[in-house]
Amino acid sequence: MTQQPTVSASLRKRAQDSSNAIARMYISMRHLLNRGFYKPMGVSGTSLRKALLTLKPEIYGTIAETKTELNGLLYVIDRLPEGITECVSINMTAEEGLSSSSFQPIIPAKRRRNCYRIDKDQMVIEVTRGRSEVYDILTHLTFLYIEADKICNRVYIPSSKQTIREWQKIEATATSTKTVGKNELESTMAYLAQLLECTYNEATDFYNRFQTPKNPHRFIRLIYHMVRVAINERSKGNKRVITFSAMLRDQIGHHIHGERWANQLYQVLEQHKLVDRPIHLVSANRHSFLNTIYAEEALGKTAKDKTWFGQFIDDQTNQKKVNQFAKKQGFIEIKDNTGSNVHAQIIDTDKIKGNKYAFAKGTVLVVFDYAFGEQAYELMDELLKTNIGKQLESISIMGKAGIMNGKKGAIMVPTAHIFEGTSDNYPFENDLSPDDFASTKIPTYKGTMITVLGTSLQNKDILTYFCGSSWKVIGIEMEGVHYQKAIQSAMHIRKTVRPNIKLRYAYYASDNPLETGSTLASGSLGQTGVVPTYTITQKILEKINS
Repeated sequence: MTQQPTVSASLRKRAQDSSNAIARMYISMRHLLNRGFYKPMGVSGTSLRKALLTLKPEIYGTIAETKTELNGLLYVIDRLPEGITECVSINMTAEEGLSSSSFQPIIPAKRRRNCYRIDKDQMVIEVTRGRSEVYDILTHLTFLYIEADKICNRVYIPSSKQTIREWQKIEATATSTKTVGKNELESTMAYLAQLLECTYNEATDFYNRFQTPKNPHRFIRLIYHMVRVAINERSKGNKRVITFSAMLRDQIGHHIHGERWANQLYQVLEQHKLVDRPIHLVSANRHSFLNTIYAEEALGKTAKDKTWFGQFIDDQTNQKKVNQFAKKQGFIEIKDNTGSNVHAQIIDTDKIKGNKYAFAKGTVLVVFDYAFGEQAYELMDELLKTNIGKQLESISIMGKAGIMNGKKGAIMVPTAHIFEGTSDNYPFENDLSPDDFASTKIPTYKGTMITVLGTSLQNKDILTYFCGSSWKVIGIEMEGVHYQKAIQSAMHIRKTVRPNIKLRYAYYASDNPLETGSTLASGSLGQTGVVPTYTITQKILEKINS
């Protein structure tokens, strides 16, 4: 008899406690969404904070300690709109017409969503990606409020309703309209280091990491406004509040944006007379398939290795050359106008000249950008309802995921997806295998992937349990189960897709949440992510041609 992997009773108990905390958070957030509003410092907000502090997610580092978690703060701020820390009121809405107003959209650096600053106190965030997006935003906001209150506890004196001297010095720098001199800046950073419970070197390092060309003192001003709002709530009773519009509550989960997106994509295919051709669907980024197919010929250079592609991804001049060349050879770019924020590309391979990939006659590639959580089900479900399903030859999913045993840049090839917090599991036959990557020298892992409710809600206890149990989990991501639900229902229930189409899943490791200093909050992959991304892209193209 085969010995099954076991985990210690203490680890199992800690993992269960963590799982219960996640469940409490999601139940609370769904309740608040249905209710329509809540106050972060009220009873409902307190329950969210307690659950997050019990969980102590790896991505939020020292959230449960008195010191300020600066890596987590940088991660969160990059995913929320500029200026949100200054606002007392945050309103989440559906797409309700603000795009036609004079308000300029604010798009976070690392999360595509339209946000609008209505006045100095209110920020509106358009939610078009379903409940996963609501949960993501609420989790990040809860983290912000916890960190703000930590610092507020150190600077605000309730008995006198005054602030300490150090805070007043920081306030003077943060609100100054004049050029801040070197001595004043260094003094301010020394005060900040004291209040944040970090070293002066750490504070200056994060000052440099937060700054932008237009806002060099972004770090100081961000901390100031976070805490200012918290102080005003205690001293003046200006309560922070989060609201959800009636239209958002009515529309969420109804696939409104997904249906528009699928119809837009189908109409473009129909317009170019491509709907009756063999179609291969690919969920990936917006550069790897375009560059792999066209870049070498467009730029008149030969890629010596995969790192070559990373040299011009952010080079607008060269990337423009590739785009212009590609458009003459069957490349069609579809800018999303449905609110889904998922752009797409169509490649008519019959128009490609002299390419190294010998595509079968009539082959059409449909490449669309990464979805977000539950949005993956909405988009794939609606797309497979169209006549595209009848012509479908394969579906390939290339994504990024956290790896359990391995380093950033490794490749994971799943054999099944399981859904966190449920008994739902989706085994499938993957047309990709570790053998396909054997010659690449990139470490490749095969096994079960877990689809989590949110990457910012995982800790070492629950992840170690998944890794060591009989589930044999190799990595975590947010979309796999949702794609599988849509694909399997289209295959076996709706019968809109043939049951024998090829399925290909491969992920590259963006982080190792079990390894200190290697979480998503530790920074971007850079060139480390280029090699596995373009390697997977190449293998998918080879499979399509085989």
